[in-house]
Amino acid sequence: MRRARDGYQYQPVPRVATDDALEFDNNRMAEELSDKISSLKGISIELGNEVRYQEKLLRGLDDDADRSVGFLGKTMGRVLRLGKGNHNYYIFYLFLFAIFVFFLLYIVLKFR
Repeated sequence: MRRARDGYQYQPVPRVATDDALEFDNNRMAEELSDKISSLKGISIELGNEVRYQEKLLRGLDDDADRSVGFLGKTMGRVLRLGKGNHNYYIFYLFLFAIFVFFLLYIVLKFR
């Protein structure tokens, strides 16, 4: 028994099958199969195009991530080198700058 799929309606096989009827059915089914194969071919071509596009995007993303890692590594190296130096007054200067900025903000907001 055949199942109805994708618009294919069940048609019972005739009781008295002649060669012409069987050949007609075979030709009709071969055409349907050819149509399905051509649609599968189109789908597979589109999938291939999409895979190539996604692969290109992922390669670009990977390159960007590698560049970011290199940039962050260099920055961390500079920060560590700065921290190991004999510049003891940097924290003190940063603290004074923060107090100055907060003082300016206080004055601007109070007399506004």
